[in-house]
Amino acid sequence: MADLKKELDYFIAHQKELVEKYAGKFLVIKNQQIVSVHDTEIEAYEQAQKDHELGTFIIQQALPGEESYTQTFHSLVSL
Repeated sequence: MADLKKELDYFIAHQKELVEKYAGKFLVIKNQQIVSVHDTEIEAYEQAQKDHELGTFIIQQALPGEESYTQTFHSLVSL
């Protein structure tokens, strides 16, 4: 998990330039570098899992703002 945080940190540190270069594309990030660029998330996943072991890369859409790399998950809780 710590390795994947490094990949996200790489995106955050380079977000502005990555958005300028790859606006809206889905980036596969591994070892703190862009290893491939795709038009759709599913295309990025399908290619990445063929080329790399699962759990060794992240897929991040090149969009501006903090919202592009944060998610909120909601769940129903029964008491």
